[in-house]
Amino acid sequence: MSAFRRVTTDGPLRLVQVGAGGMGRAWLRTIDADPDVELVGLVDLDLDTARTALIEEGIGGDVVTARTISEVAERTPVDAAVNVTVPVAHLPVNVEALAAGIPVLCEKPAAPSLRDAYRQAAVAAVHGELLMISQSRRYFAALDAAREQLARIGSVSNASTRFFREAHFSGFREQMAHPLLIDMAIHQFDVARVVMGAEPVSVVCDEHNPSWSWFAGAAEAHAVFEFASGGRYVFTGSWVSVGEETSWNGEWWINGAGGTIRWDGADDVRVIPAGARARPERIAVPSGVPEEIAGSLREFVGAVRSGETPESTAASNVHSLAMVESAVQAAETGERVDIDAVRRAALAAAIEYEQDPAVRAALATL
Repeated sequence: MSAFRRVTTDGPLRLVQVGAGGMGRAWLRTIDADPDVELVGLVDLDLDTARTALIEEGIGGDVVTARTISEVAERTPVDAAVNVTVPVAHLPVNVEALAAGIPVLCEKPAAPSLRDAYRQAAVAAVHGELLMISQSRRYFAALDAAREQLARIGSVSNASTRFFREAHFSGFREQMAHPLLIDMAIHQFDVARVVMGAEPVSVVCDEHNPSWSWFAGAAEAHAVFEFASGGRYVFTGSWVSVGEETSWNGEWWINGAGGTIRWDGADDVRVIPAGARARPERIAVPSGVPEEIAGSLREFVGAVRSGETPESTAASNVHSLAMVESAVQAAETGERVDIDAVRRAALAAAIEYEQDPAVRAALATL
């Protein structure tokens, strides 16, 4: 039996999107291009921003613009919501939707803190609705092809990602204390959980900011995670790489007793079987597969229609967010950090902070 309510409706899934800013524009285009969904509402605190976004993206029809999901739902039927607000707004928006019986696909990170990520996972459990976190970099045809080869190399002993970009942003990212770890590395950390086939247990991490960096906080980081399987995952990355760059997915090496899988982060996947180092086998990558947020939307729609649990529910995604918080703590203290201890502390804080008795009870079961 599914842990959340299925949405049974004829025709496209009727979506309300919350957030009409920069990332909101990308989601508007993705929703408009998907025949399995229909945009019926656009929510933003600034109604002019919402209306302008619809006009400039060429989205017509009777799309309701409003400041809350509830206002949209009063004027038109809504099957599900896509939350593209800033992270600090994720919790209140998700709570409003879930309490109204509306499943949610929420942009990463689930919340600014692991504590609040746990709280909204508990709210979803209380209302029996799906809350899925859009870890969009899980959705690449080449990554799917690489994952299909994991059985060939056996249990993964170690995996590594080299991530180097010259990233220029305007706004908050360049003022963050830990920009690479907090805003970007969650993508690679999340994929590492898939590749390793286990959950992380500890991390050591070092970060620094080169003299030429245009970031206020550390723009380079190097982390080593231990997983429950005994395997290790190594991340080394930079947002101020002014020479050669990798793809936004980074370059991946995955090693097991049966050989190595290499993925360039784009469309080149190769397997080097044990004993055949000179004969790498290039793996075919299928075309026409929805990728990034389009892939995330596809899985969400399939999940709410079928009742099948998607990969990145809010309850599962806390492990990815815990990797980020633990890496930051390790970088700040210079010590190895027990990730389970970080999760337990966040869960205890969530129980203490939460005011809703039903949500507090649900938190105690996570």
